[in-house]
Amino acid sequence: MASSNAFIAALVTVLFVARGSEAVRCYQCSSDQDGKGEDNCGAYKTFNTEQNIAIECNSEESHMPGSFCVKLVQQSPRGFIWDGRWRQVIRRCASISSTGVTGVCNWGVYENGIYWEECYCSEDSCNSAPNVQISAAIIGVTVIALISILK
Repeated sequence: MASSNAFIAALVTVLFVARGSEAVRCYQCSSDQDGKGEDNCGAYKTFNTEQNIAIECNSEESHMPGSFCVKLVQQSPRGFIWDGRWRQVIRRCASISSTGVTGVCNWGVYENGIYWEECYCSEDSCNSAPNVQISAAIIGVTVIALISILK
């Protein structure tokens, strides 16, 4: 029994160490860089995770290094989208959150009437469409709880 507990404890430690040493991976795009008639960053259409690749935030590919992801949206105040309203989406890595926490979205309206929204998150690929991910911390807590129950 002691050897199985030691094995489980070692496994949990490896999960935490492996997860902690990886950089978070985020999608990186900006709709203002799309060509005419293109929507690669999901400003008007659903964001395509097959077309875009999440990059490591601390790699050379990242335009801005960081430890979490951000999705910024801005939209003009005029009419409806089909009446000429523009919308801009930026997805990238970030190192400073205006709120000081991740896992939240903030929104508001600038003085010129432009609506803005910013969402911060810290899981891999979280600045795409919402998805469910299980972190190493949740797995670790579950394993420790099971060990204490089985004793």
